[in-house]
Amino acid sequence: MGPRQAERFALHFMRASSAQAEELASALREVKSSVKMCRRCFTYCEGDICKLCDDAGRDARLLCVVEEPQDIEAFERTGGFNGYYHVLHGSISPIDGVEASSLKIPELIERVKADKIEEVILATDPDTEGETTALYIARALAGLAKTTRIGYGVPLGADLDYTDELTLGCSLKSRTPIG
Repeated sequence: MGPRQAERFALHFMRASSAQAEELASALREVKSSVKMCRRCFTYCEGDICKLCDDAGRDARLLCVVEEPQDIEAFERTGGFNGYYHVLHGSISPIDGVEASSLKIPELIERVKADKIEEVILATDPDTEGETTALYIARALAGLAKTTRIGYGVPLGADLDYTDELTLGCSLKSRTPIG
């Protein structure tokens, strides 16, 4: 949430009646007490295991590693992935004091070993921190599982004239065969 959104919430809260404010506070307390982390993938859920980890119909050989719980929803909306997920809860960022040990990376390594995962798809953000995190994980999993990285490139429907050089360069490196 950015500063503008926070300001909007604060102003809305100040205009609310005392009963509405108490109702919101009660709802927030309820969410905080009933929602916890899935003990397998570390997304948020109401039980010990989330609905995706509890789905035996998913491909147990595939594991997609994401930075935040909301990233799972983005992949699920595509309908193109049927494996399991692992949420890191951030990315390595030395400047912000975030080290690999403060993320869910040790749990990821143990999970890959225990569940005999064949392929780990690294779906961290394509920024400096995400790339650092992906490289760290790829090195940590060397010899344990095949590691792949999500592709980079030009968005569908984009006009190449308006695409920046870095994105175009990455799209050339990430090209795939057709036909």
